[in-house]
Amino acid sequence: MADLSNHSQQAESISLNYEPPLDIAAALRDASVLKDEGNDYFRSSQWGQALVTYQSGLSQLPKRPVKPNHPSDGGDLLRDGATEEEADGDEFAKEHAVDAASDQDISVTQVELEQCAKVRAVLNANIAACHVKLGEHKQAVDACSQALLDDPSYVKALQRRAASNICINSWSSLTSAQEDYTTLQKILPPSSPLLRETERSLQSLKPRLENAQKQETAEMLGKLKGLGNSILGNFGLSTDNFKFEPNGQGGYSMNFSR
Repeated sequence: MADLSNHSQQAESISLNYEPPLDIAAALRDASVLKDEGNDYFRSSQWGQALVTYQSGLSQLPKRPVKPNHPSDGGDLLRDGATEEEADGDEFAKEHAVDAASDQDISVTQVELEQCAKVRAVLNANIAACHVKLGEHKQAVDACSQALLDDPSYVKALQRRAASNICINSWSSLTSAQEDYTTLQKILPPSSPLLRETERSLQSLKPRLENAQKQETAEMLGKLKGLGNSILGNFGLSTDNFKFEPNGQGGYSMNFSR
């Protein structure tokens, strides 16, 4: 009787947490309306309100489908921000959770998934544009990355992410910007005016990337030297007692001196 009672409680819990299949057409319509409202706010320089409106539009859409064999924190077609009841290891609960997810999968066609992906990409790119206007470049990079998960060849998202990474101006961010510009070089048609602009940006990025690499390497070595001196100081030594010189074979030899 205890097992039956337990199963009954789990079935009731699943029933309460189960969401009916999404009306994708309605979700797309609502998201598009909010996107247009966000565009109006953006054009009137109300960046914060535009950001909130775009995010609201994004929440109308189903989540991006998870790749097979990839752990997921929720059903593929749950609305963004929603959570699904976690499985507790009981086979009864697992089977019913799978049934609920399957019901939603059946109701969505591949065409609808592609339409959702397109609108999600646009909304995320617009969210990134708001973050750029607000000077929040790390958030802009994250939003562009989300857009590119849905549309890897989205030119505006690649451009926007590269520009924000340049503003962040770290070695890793400049390297990422270089990668995005290289991608743009490959996907832009030869007749595109953006191609020449991309090539100029890529060319001007090289010295900045080299300087950032040298600066961050010097900072890292300085910190390591400081750490080494704090340890060697206990023995009356410092890192200056150790000299590294090229050995002529592509490596270095270490010499100790007082």
